[in-house]
Amino acid sequence: MSSVRPVKKKKFGEIAVELGFMTNEQVNNVLSRRSITRRMLGQLCIEEGYLDYEMLARIIAVQYSCKYANLDDMQQIDDSALIQLFDIDFMVKNKAIPFRLIDQLFEIAVADPLDFMRVAEDISFATDLNISFVVISEKRLADFLKNVESSRDVLNISDEMRLPIIRESEKGEYEVSVERISAEESPVVKLVDSTILDAINKKASDIHLESSEKGLIIRYRIDGMLYQAAEPLELKNQNAVVSRLKVMSELDISEKRVPQDGRFKLKIKGRFVDFRISILPSIFGENAVIRILDQERMTPARNALSLGDMGIPEQELARLRRQIKAPYGMFLMTGPTGSGKTTTLYRALSEVNENSIKVITIEDPVEYQIPGITQIAVNQKKGLTFSQGLRSILRHDPDKILVGEIRDAETAAIAIQSALTGHQVFTTVHANSTFDVLHRFMHLGIDVFNLVAALNCVVAQRLIRFLCSCKKKIQISEEAMVESGLDPVQWSDAIFYAPSGCPRCNGTGFEGRKAILEHLELDSRLKEMILQKESISHLKKYALEKGVVFLRDAALYEVRHGITSLDEANRVTFIE
Repeated sequence: MSSVRPVKKKKFGEIAVELGFMTNEQVNNVLSRRSITRRMLGQLCIEEGYLDYEMLARIIAVQYSCKYANLDDMQQIDDSALIQLFDIDFMVKNKAIPFRLIDQLFEIAVADPLDFMRVAEDISFATDLNISFVVISEKRLADFLKNVESSRDVLNISDEMRLPIIRESEKGEYEVSVERISAEESPVVKLVDSTILDAINKKASDIHLESSEKGLIIRYRIDGMLYQAAEPLELKNQNAVVSRLKVMSELDISEKRVPQDGRFKLKIKGRFVDFRISILPSIFGENAVIRILDQERMTPARNALSLGDMGIPEQELARLRRQIKAPYGMFLMTGPTGSGKTTTLYRALSEVNENSIKVITIEDPVEYQIPGITQIAVNQKKGLTFSQGLRSILRHDPDKILVGEIRDAETAAIAIQSALTGHQVFTTVHANSTFDVLHRFMHLGIDVFNLVAALNCVVAQRLIRFLCSCKKKIQISEEAMVESGLDPVQWSDAIFYAPSGCPRCNGTGFEGRKAILEHLELDSRLKEMILQKESISHLKKYALEKGVVFLRDAALYEVRHGITSLDEANRVTFIE
């Protein structure tokens, strides 16, 4: 007779202490909070920073006398056969994955066995199999289900996948309009909605819709690189697709000759996602680029954002932490759009976010929601600009201020004045390198003396892709080394790696990105050299003597340690 393997319940706190994940004091602290908030114990532990998702999964596995599955175990799942045992919608709805089938024992991977007990009994009765549970982390389960969902054909969308548009009313409130897709609805709407959902599941940062002689090409930017999502569509669909996006963004659908910019918000699986859209006319028709601002990651757990998690060398980390604790002055970050500047600033703010200081931010949009920090979103339509908001912020007596971006002379002047009058200002500006920042501010008409007096440091940042565990060793010829600016003698003992490709990295050979930094501290001597208008080469020579690691050297450090490939370092930084 079929059955579901019984589970034995043990106390959560005792297991956490036995496994060495928490102390008795920490358990008591969480239990006291739980009695007040009535929230899940494991989630509270994660928010307090006592546990991560993998630790929580191991505790739940012991609690219910189940096996625990790690990442390597998950990679062994045969997508082509075992996954077919469950319908995709069934897996997403019940948060369960077929894990292993051995004789009459059917193992199912879940995050919480208790939630799946009733469904498991039905499966056992229908299939005459014995059911056993394998516990995986909630985050790992969600990522796996996203990958499974994204495997659907981007052009096929079920009626239930229509995304409700959230519009901002004149009263400043959000109105949700949920429109059911009928059998007669246009396939263009289905195409747009399914493309957006597919891009979010694949963790894309941008969607590119490009009109070409071949047709309408849809591409996603994932980890900074563009990948084509599907075969080109007939060009006749281009006008309808762009018009649909214009309607969603409340743009002028009759205007096809000039660029247009807009935004819209969708509610997807219970969370809000912001989108910024730019329409640009070309010789084959209008092109569109959609920037995805997924708010799923906008509320990190307490202590989840830290400079220590960036994987930068210890010496550089110590210098950064010294700068973020300065009592006043400007901490300036620079780099292109999408280089992770704002995330690094939030990591810095999280480390100095204490009850004894007041932190206020003004951003467009608010990318992370951090407890204990006052955050303001720019609203151009209502007249709330960076400069206007910054003026008001100063009246609220802040200790530290984050200005999302300096875009104009007025914002720059107020930010510098704030840094000169007892506040510490964290901000970003678009420039190619640390020294190019000076020219950028001079172009804005800022007095160099005031700028130099306010600046404590400038940090240039780039995001470099790191290799998946499937990486392979390769030989680099001396000629190729010289072309990459390397000394063959100094690199003769280095081991080079290149991307290979596996299911874990979707065949790309890379598995995410990390930041590389160029951190320039402005001491009194360097400030004098800038005011005396010494050449950039002299400034760089002095910075090098003071131990500054330039972006190129930071990238090559990752190459030498097998973190990334030489080609990736060449792609991100200039060869010198």
